[in-house]
Amino acid sequence: MCYETSLTKELDFIEDYTDAEILYYGIYEPYYHVSGYTHPNLFCLPMEDPSNIYPMEWGLLPHMADLDIITYRKDYNNLIARGETLLQSKLYKEPARQRRCLILADGFFEPHYPNDNFGGKAVPKYCYLEGRKLFCFAGIYNEFDDEYWNVSLVTTDANDFFSKINNKEKRMPLVLDPAFEEEWLRKDLSDKGILDLVKYGFIKDEFKAHSVVNFYKCDFNTNRPEILEKVEENPNLFNE
Repeated sequence: MCYETSLTKELDFIEDYTDAEILYYGIYEPYYHVSGYTHPNLFCLPMEDPSNIYPMEWGLLPHMADLDIITYRKDYNNLIARGETLLQSKLYKEPARQRRCLILADGFFEPHYPNDNFGGKAVPKYCYLEGRKLFCFAGIYNEFDDEYWNVSLVTTDANDFFSKINNKEKRMPLVLDPAFEEEWLRKDLSDKGILDLVKYGFIKDEFKAHSVVNFYKCDFNTNRPEILEKVEENPNLFNE
């Protein structure tokens, strides 16, 4: 369900590729694996200011005057937003209409069950484009106190390829085709336009995927280049 992602490119490359500047210098460092459950910053182009790259904490928060963020995070993660029901959700419908963004990435991780009956442990698969090309997830965000943003990543029904990768949930993140990235940020995008992009906006380039070391429910540093290396199914952990 895409709770982990990577963005390994250097900042100069990202700024050249997006024709945008990082909002706060010194905050960005390339990463090889981050988990949404730790609520890291993702780096995003918001519809209100796509000429800048904003740090947005992963996990959308509701606008509540008395919100205790730490307590709320323990009960809800809101890391992903189901695209098909975006406009029916009390939490997601307003940001889906008014605060959409592009979330920068060059890879993500999906759980795969080697056994058809889903017995045993899931194996993480690293998913990426040819040459680990940069791409954009569709996202929605909220803003608090002018300098704190938080974001959810939009998902959709898996295509044939991702139905075999995420073979239990059969979902995939909405990686937008470059032809539709500006459309996602259009301020006058209609409800129908939003749902059409959820259904038809997935990138046309073909993804690749391979197994990586099984980091699920294990305690070691995954934010390093080795985490992206291809391994056999059911691999052992790092020998440290």
